[in-house]
Amino acid sequence: MSGNKMDQHREELDTLNLELLELINKRAALVQEIGKIKVKQGMKKFDPIREREMLNSIVRKNDGPFEDSTIEHIFKEIFKASLELQEDDHRKALLVSRKRKPEDTVISVKGTAIGNGSPQYVMGPCSVESYEQVEHVAKAMKQKGLKLLRGGAFKPRTSPYDFQGLGFEGLQILKDIADKYDLAVISEIVNPAHIEEAEQYLDVIQIGARNMQNFELLKAAGKATKPILLKRGMSATIEEFMKAAEYIISQGNEQIILCERGIRTYEKATRNTLDISAVPILKQETHLPIIVDVTHSTGRRDLLLPAAKAALAIGADGVMAEVHPDPAVALSDSAQQMDIPMFDHFMEELKDLQNRIRTEVPVR
Repeated sequence: MSGNKMDQHREELDTLNLELLELINKRAALVQEIGKIKVKQGMKKFDPIREREMLNSIVRKNDGPFEDSTIEHIFKEIFKASLELQEDDHRKALLVSRKRKPEDTVISVKGTAIGNGSPQYVMGPCSVESYEQVEHVAKAMKQKGLKLLRGGAFKPRTSPYDFQGLGFEGLQILKDIADKYDLAVISEIVNPAHIEEAEQYLDVIQIGARNMQNFELLKAAGKATKPILLKRGMSATIEEFMKAAEYIISQGNEQIILCERGIRTYEKATRNTLDISAVPILKQETHLPIIVDVTHSTGRRDLLLPAAKAALAIGADGVMAEVHPDPAVALSDSAQQMDIPMFDHFMEELKDLQNRIRTEVPVR
């Protein structure tokens, strides 16, 4: 008799489980619809006041056997899962999301592929100061077989009294030298109105950390025909970084290279804190290539090589670093730029590491 009663209770329990599942999924579908409305209206997804009102209403009607605290915990978990469901839906909708495009985006810059599994190196001075200065670096790059030349012509600086760059004169210097040595040019543009003219000089348009959320600049970059190198903002979350890229791609330009350049934390030993874990996260969440700027993330030339090795080991598509013929007299960021002999050693070490990573036999 007791056995039959047990089986009866178990059957009833199984039925209740399925009914709960049906109700939870029905609730989830309703939450998704609410989430879509919130997105359209620009509302925040999480409303703590609304959540507290729902919890209070549920607990008031609880007549046991669960304690009120247990009921509240259970429903908090349901609410949390619903919020995460909204976030997942939003990530699926992003054009930069790997859920939207599973295969990697590979960007070609004058025949150099970025994002195809072979790391690339973006090198050059912090600021364009003269033709001779840039050419000195370009010659060293050419000898190492590098193709991607960087250099600042428009320099957004913390102090208005610091060197602001040579502007379009600097872009002309970069283009002349790039043409001479068959290199591709990457440089930052800070004004949306300059994008169209800058395309005459540049192969890749850089948007710097201070402008990651300059939405008018992002939209202008999205209408450009050249690839965009987008740097992560100094205090930007990974989600904010992805949505900045979304501004660009939503305007039609799918040629986006992400650049992790360190974030601002309480640590003072380095200029910024290199968020090395952002590389695999962004590789999982997006289909875009990502490189690591070891110069701005560390701010110390003695840390450039180990930081670059870490970037390659964790799967970055490239490394960016600054090189100057004579860093001691550089007009900007003298403490973090490599001289030519240090650059030569830097590249030899990275090429050796790259070869070892390529030939390493996986552990089974």
